[in-house]
Amino acid sequence: MKSPREPDLELRGKLVRGLGALREMLPGSFVQRKRSCGRPNCHCADGQQLHTQCQISVVLDGKAKTLNIPAELVDRVRERIEMRRRFDAAAATICTVNLKRFLREKEQRQA
Repeated sequence: MKSPREPDLELRGKLVRGLGALREMLPGSFVQRKRSCGRPNCHCADGQQLHTQCQISVVLDGKAKTLNIPAELVDRVRERIEMRRRFDAAAATICTVNLKRFLREKEQRQA
């Protein structure tokens, strides 16, 4: 006999099953900056046509670090950092579902 549908449990199960897709996630924040390179004859010397520099800002061994990202990896790195945001959202939802279930169970035991 099937138990009554519990939307919270279905959502939790779906989120847990989907976590494997996030195994390539990266921590940190993606940063895109415009800057001049410092060469006097470069097109950026006038301050108008600046170079784009992409970085990720992370905490390693308790210290903030900024890592430069090569242009060919920018899209991949952005996607993997976004995976981390989706992971955090899924974890928060799972914890909320579990807390609701715990409180409901606690209430039922006290009744």
